Amino acid sequence: MLMRGLLMHEHRMSDIEGVYEDLEADVSLEEFREAVEEKVEQMGGLADEETAAMLIAHEVGESEVGGIADIEPGMEEAKFVAKVTSIGEVRTFERDGEDEDGRVVNVEVADETGAVRAAFWDEHAEAAISELEEGQVLRIKGRPKEGFSGVEISVDQVEPDPDTEIGEVQVTDTHTVEALSLGLSNVNLVGLVLDTGSVRTFDRDDGSEGRVSNLTLGDSTGRVRVTLWDEQADLATEIDPNTTVEVIDGYVKERDGSLELHVGNRGTVEEVDEDVEYVPESTPIEDLEIGQTVDIAGVVRSADPKRTFDRDDGSEGQVRNVRVQDATDDIRVALWGEKADIDIGPGDEVALGDVEIQDGWQDDLEASAGWQSTITVLESESATTDEGESTGSSDQNAGLSAFSDTGETGDETELEDTAATGDASDADEPTEGDELEFTGVVVQAGTPVVLDDGETTMSVDTDADVGLGEEVTARGVVRDGRLEANDVF
Repeated sequence: MLMRGLLMHEHRMSDIEGVYEDLEADVSLEEFREAVEEKVEQMGGLADEETAAMLIAHEVGESEVGGIADIEPGMEEAKFVAKVTSIGEVRTFERDGEDEDGRVVNVEVADETGAVRAAFWDEHAEAAISELEEGQVLRIKGRPKEGFSGVEISVDQVEPDPDTEIGEVQVTDTHTVEALSLGLSNVNLVGLVLDTGSVRTFDRDDGSEGRVSNLTLGDSTGRVRVTLWDEQADLATEIDPNTTVEVIDGYVKERDGSLELHVGNRGTVEEVDEDVEYVPESTPIEDLEIGQTVDIAGVVRSADPKRTFDRDDGSEGQVRNVRVQDATDDIRVALWGEKADIDIGPGDEVALGDVEIQDGWQDDLEASAGWQSTITVLESESATTDEGESTGSSDQNAGLSAFSDTGETGDETELEDTAATGDASDADEPTEGDELEFTGVVVQAGTPVVLDDGETTMSVDTDADVGLGEEVTARGVVRDGRLEANDVF
């Protein structure tokens, strides 16, 4: 019996060793055996050692990551090798129901794929201060979580690994918008300011007041919303659109399914003297469909005054309607909230990002620009200085100018002038006192009504009740550059 028992024991050990040999993880055989025995005990005899060994192998394999870039907040555990790039100071805190204070040290570690903050607790914290050095390579096992500055690792086990070499690492990575991914920290990004927002305040759970604001940046690969917290929030009010800036030490988070770049007290945003090209892809207005969230671009043909209204919760909202035209069609755009305060008017070239296409008045499509939208006033190539000299478009905004190309066959400057004044600018402009019949689409309702026939705009004085998008004919006499209509039908 004893001999039979020994043979069975050897067979079980060989099973364990066989599973271990197939395991591509840096775990000693002794550690693996201990884990198997613990697993068998946990399962109360429901699994033999071979089954337990396979379970442990699966768990170990799941926790091994190829590099820091593969670490995600949802993982139960992560094992990786990284180089120490900086060591913070010990912070103490009180634990509920315990006499002894807790201790923590934040250590920044990195490999060739990225960087992450590792939190060393209690005895690990003391060892970090007394034994760790920058440039040292560590083998770390810990629990990933979503921290204030992106993904963080709460360290459970750590040991030096002098035999493993890690190549050159960047303490702070310079990224493009396209290269951003959830959990990245220590991010630098250079981009063109497309839109800015005001500073908002909120109450935190601890009773303190928080502050937050937003920028939208674009580069040659795309655009991203930048959220500025607390001390950095005022930066959004100090930086003008069409300025090139660099985000320093940001971290990437997700909101409503989209990635955002956040800047806390460790980071900042600074103006830089660099050329950045932003060339987003706009959707032709004639191709828009209800339910889409798209980018559009064109020339503002008309702009209504801002209106305020009361919300159901008693607060006051505001909205302003403008009509934007590209080479294919035109559409009314509702600017909500802070967007209603943006200084745009007839003749301005604009790029509107992330606008939602909805069913508007009289089954006409309407674009809605809310908090998530980006509205950029583009510099026109025909812009002039106070002295009347043509400035052209700046090099850094070359991409924006490309985005605003309307494809009109006529003179673009002439198109802007007519939209800005509301007067006909055709070469055969009617003279004072002429009788005229003009047919066009209502692009501005009110006083005066502005009609557009695709080539010319005409301001019409009339009491007729017309709506945006209607095609009407006005007949009357030209007075002071406007058509005093006797009939509108």
